[in-house]
Amino acid sequence: MDIQQRGTQFWLTSKGGSVDDAELALRKLYALTQRGFSLHPRDVEHALRILGQQPDADLAAWFTDVVVMGIGRKPVVPRTPGQRAYVHAMREHDVVFGVGPAGTGKTFLAVAMAVAALGRGEIKRIILTRPAVEAGEKLGFLPGDVIDKVDPYLRPLYDSLAAMMPLDRVRRLMERQIIEVAPLAFMRGRTLSDAYVLLDEAQNTTRAQMRMFLTRLGEGSRMVINGDITQIDLPRREQSGMVHALGVLEDVPQVGVVSFGPEDVIRHPMVAAIIRAYARDDRGRAGHSVRPSNDGAE
Repeated sequence: MDIQQRGTQFWLTSKGGSVDDAELALRKLYALTQRGFSLHPRDVEHALRILGQQPDADLAAWFTDVVVMGIGRKPVVPRTPGQRAYVHAMREHDVVFGVGPAGTGKTFLAVAMAVAALGRGEIKRIILTRPAVEAGEKLGFLPGDVIDKVDPYLRPLYDSLAAMMPLDRVRRLMERQIIEVAPLAFMRGRTLSDAYVLLDEAQNTTRAQMRMFLTRLGEGSRMVINGDITQIDLPRREQSGMVHALGVLEDVPQVGVVSFGPEDVIRHPMVAAIIRAYARDDRGRAGHSVRPSNDGAE
């Protein structure tokens, strides 16, 4: 596809395919500017991704579906149909599972929803947690005390928070325990009330850990459980608590479940291609399961 511009006129030429989709995208993007939207290169990429999956999409509705204003007044908005379904599920359900590959924005959007709820006064605390499961390296060989050892596992949660608010404010809120970032083991025995609680990397919970976590839900709280069930780092004979919970809670209407696919990946385009390649390899190995206890077959 070749695009040439002169003033406000564009010429689209193709070496074999239709130019209809490109024309539609240009017209809808132009309509956005007519309504006062200032478009940047990433916004154009965002719009093209949406129109590629939903040609009839109302781009204005997407661009105004702001979850929270991040650093530099940059709006956080869902960028794919999967992300939009995920945001809507978090608005409508007290417990939501986000299931899908890396790079689909599961953690980032859940943290954004938590920050937004805190800003509106709907909750009093944000609790971010994940299991500290070893993936090829032993925690005992890392320097420091137990907090130092689990800190690397929690780093992605800190990074998401840093995109939503200045670091000095994050530190102040953590000092006042309004924001808590802690390993999953620290949740045992607690009742989490008036809080937005996010469990990340949930595919690496055991069945007992997942049951413990879900039963921590207190009055006025919401829970979001995220994970990629194709990347389970538990011992071979241990079934993933997330996989088990998805089956157990399948018929509970108050629980929302959103599945993401390669089309929802918003990292480098190569990430989506890599995920698809591995998916093809997994299908080719059907009948030769490497992780029989973690595939939800129990």
